[in-house]
Amino acid sequence: MTDGMDQPARPSSASGPSPVPEPSGVDLARVALRAAKEQARARGAAAQQKKQARRGGLRSGARADGRDPLPLGAAINRLITERGWETPAAVGGVMGRWPQMVGPEVAQHCEPQRYDEDARVLTVRCDSTAWATQLRLLAPQLVARLNADLGQGTVKLIKVLGPGGPPRRYGPLRSPGSTGTGDTYG
Repeated sequence: MTDGMDQPARPSSASGPSPVPEPSGVDLARVALRAAKEQARARGAAAQQKKQARRGGLRSGARADGRDPLPLGAAINRLITERGWETPAAVGGVMGRWPQMVGPEVAQHCEPQRYDEDARVLTVRCDSTAWATQLRLLAPQLVARLNADLGQGTVKLIKVLGPGGPPRRYGPLRSPGSTGTGDTYG
């Protein structure tokens, strides 16, 4: 039976598979050429590595790669991304844009102090207890505005601190256990 192709019939041998013919002429030349190319490629790669080692390492070529110089902004963005500083950098940007975020009147009396990345808490200090109370009432709207700007869940809570009292004075007129004029602050 044939499958559409005319092939000469091979004599079947009962002793086993037919012997593989020896390569000759053109086949030998192809095998030798392939082996020579592989050896040349290996020698070339070794020579290239030696040359690069003498020059002090890899050099930049005609195409862009990770070793090429970057503009300063792109280099900083890459560093922020590689180190995982996106959230702290974004919150730091908000601290710089605080007057635009909360308005000039609130910004005049309330100032962001720090951001706890683990707890996602922004701490804000106000210059009077009245402004601290006002900011505590505005905190939910402010958290929503910050999360809309920075990404959901970046700020979970705003911790509002009242003004720091006057420096504590220790002297002869101080009664034991009293916090002095600091009782009315905070």
